[in-house]
Amino acid sequence: MTDYGHDLLFGSFLTPTAERPERVVALAQLSEQAGLDLATFQDHPYQAGFLDAWTLLSYLAAATTNIRLAPNVLNLPLRQPVVLARSAASLDLLSGGRVELGLGAGAFWDAIEAAGGRRLTPGQSVEALDEAIRILREVWDADQRGGVRVDGDHYRVVGAKRGPAPAHAIGVWVGAYKPRMLRLVGRAADGWLPSLPYLPGGPADLVDLNAHIDEAAVAAGRDPRSVRRLLNISGQFTNSGAGLLVGPPSQWVEELAGLALDHGISGFLLMGDDPAAIQLFGQEVAPAVRELVAAQRADPEAGKEAAAPEEREVISASGTPEFAVTPTPAPTTRLSGRTLWDESTRPVGPPAPAGHVYSDQAEAVGRHLVDVHDHLRQELAQIRELLQQVKQGAMSAGRARAALNELTMRQNNWTLGAYCASYCTLLTQHHGIEDQAIFPHLRGADAGLVPVIDRLEAEHVIIHEVVEGVDRALVNLMGNPGGFSELQEAVDLLTDTLLSHLAYEEQQIVEPLARYGFYAGQI
Repeated sequence: MTDYGHDLLFGSFLTPTAERPERVVALAQLSEQAGLDLATFQDHPYQAGFLDAWTLLSYLAAATTNIRLAPNVLNLPLRQPVVLARSAASLDLLSGGRVELGLGAGAFWDAIEAAGGRRLTPGQSVEALDEAIRILREVWDADQRGGVRVDGDHYRVVGAKRGPAPAHAIGVWVGAYKPRMLRLVGRAADGWLPSLPYLPGGPADLVDLNAHIDEAAVAAGRDPRSVRRLLNISGQFTNSGAGLLVGPPSQWVEELAGLALDHGISGFLLMGDDPAAIQLFGQEVAPAVRELVAAQRADPEAGKEAAAPEEREVISASGTPEFAVTPTPAPTTRLSGRTLWDESTRPVGPPAPAGHVYSDQAEAVGRHLVDVHDHLRQELAQIRELLQQVKQGAMSAGRARAALNELTMRQNNWTLGAYCASYCTLLTQHHGIEDQAIFPHLRGADAGLVPVIDRLEAEHVIIHEVVEGVDRALVNLMGNPGGFSELQEAVDLLTDTLLSHLAYEEQQIVEPLARYGFYAGQI
């Protein structure tokens, strides 16, 4: 067991696609809104389909407030070290100390050479990286007298002026897998940044790789704990477990906590551009991992107790299990002066039959609808946060609109039928249920639900129009900066209607879904 004791960091690892630059910006801003510590980006200067890393990082430094930014990892053969040192320090100063520096020795040498870089052997690329790190640190050491002098085999600096010093001690994190590179990490770097998908043996490989770093650190007179261990990770959020980081958020929490406590990983960067996954990772997984790791560091036995999921069984007076999923109540406070429907006219479905016994699978079907709705409630909170950022001048209306377009509710795929299609695909890996499948099934299963389903369909249409109204208000704001009243009203109306609808749908549909399933014979 190896725990180096670092505070945990969580971040995103985003694709800097040039075809849709506004999406890259929106995902970085979403990473910040979700509470992540870092947004990181590939650097492939020879790739015409990618945005330039430093230009993107500079733009994002102005488009965000708190999140740290880093290349993951920078292509050193096409980045001159002195210029790189000044670029990183300058951006760190301008952003208030929010820049970290992931470095790579180089790959794809044909493309590097085609772009004007020097082709190096694996050994030469390690030597060049070692020299570059020395140059970076010398340039940043602005208080030292005299110019920078590094007489290397690959980089010669003969008296370059020092400075500027960065706003904080920029972390130099190296992507490495082979022993020679790992030894370089141990003696010269601040952090190690590999990718989990590139480890053939999975997490088990971390034992030997960490050992190389630790041995090199000790040989160089360093404490191995001075080297932070980060990891690019990939996975999938699903309703049931199907492998490492393929499962519900609770599974991710336990597995990431294990990587932190058993292998010393203190930084987890989620690879991929899925907005929903970024939100779950930042808002649910990261806080729970921090809590679990802190508990186990303080008291291993207490940590184990904290990791155990709470078991809940509701027993009726007759001694049989009752349905234990609790619908979310609607808020009692209204934000908007407008109402788009009369809640008193909403139909109510028939009560559940007395004594009905629900299987674990049935409970899961009903509970998952609440989980999906919770995700939509989180998105609503993000929309309100976007509004505040626009008002404060921290974000333009155009960028807020781009962020809105990435949300699930904006894609018009959050209705009950699409939820069933998504859930059943995850549950059975092959079902493909159309939007229309669930409603005919429930209508046929219980005639008493027909008025409820008709009302839900009508409210789906209204809510889609309300979301469109938020988008129109953002467009109008771009033509009339400072005119926030229309946008505020649109967001308040969305808040009232969406929260009211989600609560009503859960009250009427969660239990019937558990009892009847999505289709005949499921439960």
